[in-house]
Amino acid sequence: MTTPIRVLIVDDHAIVRKGIRALLATEKDIQVVGEVGDGVEAVAQTLALKPDVILMDLVMPKMDGIEATRRITTDQPGTRILVLTSFAADDKVFPAIKAGALGYLLKDSGPDELVQAIHQVYRGEPSLAPSIARKVLTEMTGASKKPITIDPLTEREMEILRLIAQGRNNKEIAEQLVIVEMTVRTHVSNILSKLHLASRTQAALYALKEGLASIDDVPRPEGT
Repeated sequence: MTTPIRVLIVDDHAIVRKGIRALLATEKDIQVVGEVGDGVEAVAQTLALKPDVILMDLVMPKMDGIEATRRITTDQPGTRILVLTSFAADDKVFPAIKAGALGYLLKDSGPDELVQAIHQVYRGEPSLAPSIARKVLTEMTGASKKPITIDPLTEREMEILRLIAQGRNNKEIAEQLVIVEMTVRTHVSNILSKLHLASRTQAALYALKEGLASIDDVPRPEGT
């Protein structure tokens, strides 16, 4: 039997947490290991419970979801963060992605979209609602064209960057390029370092901005 994806729900509204828990209880390959109501508890429970995926609200007391995301991705880099919020404003979207969130989903999304997004971020794939992907792409396209690195990507790194934008995880990239997975991890680390990026999501969006991938290549929940 496949080990279920361990999920921690972070939201300051108890009714929202209970609703999400009830929804995910119907999924055999997803296990809710806990639920908390603020960012401080989220950081503490991530350390205690070691969840695979965190569903992170952004506006909460004590510590907001952006700061909690930043601390968790720094201290527990193996935990994937999927933002689940009502807010699509720029002052929420861009800081959340910069903080290390791998996915960004709005609360008006359907149940199937949420389940699909959980699976995507668990696999290390960026998952952005279409409206969010386009918002970030527009922002990046309007940014300065000044090169952000004096150390250009190699041909192999460019190839891997394109595959990241297509939502491929390290194992899939290794199989397609016929190289070992450790080599892929090294290339991904070099790509993020050279481009001064914090996550695969940012790398995928950079590829979009530079025309290395299409907006349709960025994975998003099915049915959207």
